[in-house]
Amino acid sequence: MSSPTTTRAQRPPEHTDEDHADHFSHHVRRYLFVFYALLFGTIITVGASYIPFGHHAVNIGVALFIACGKAFLVAGYFMHLISERKMIYGILLATVFFFASLMYLTLWSLAPENLIHIHPHVP
Repeated sequence: MSSPTTTRAQRPPEHTDEDHADHFSHHVRRYLFVFYALLFGTIITVGASYIPFGHHAVNIGVALFIACGKAFLVAGYFMHLISERKMIYGILLATVFFFASLMYLTLWSLAPENLIHIHPHVP
């Protein structure tokens, strides 16, 4: 019985340390880019907090808009959602929808003209 031999075409390609270093440095560059973008977003958020936009709600809206951009970077790159399938995005959209709905209900319930704040007159 002879031992099975493999030809050069059947062998897996050989990876050199140089290929590994290039692949590794590509990921490090991406993570550093995201880190610097998050740092820039934080600086912009702090800077925007000192700008009087006229109403306090506008300041909060600007800060939340910047925070959503930073959350996308964290979820997309650090949690690897940027390369996931459509189902992950569907779950993410459902989460965002329910979060926004709950925030709307919270703000709606704080308004003084809502039914939950009307007290019946008890004789």
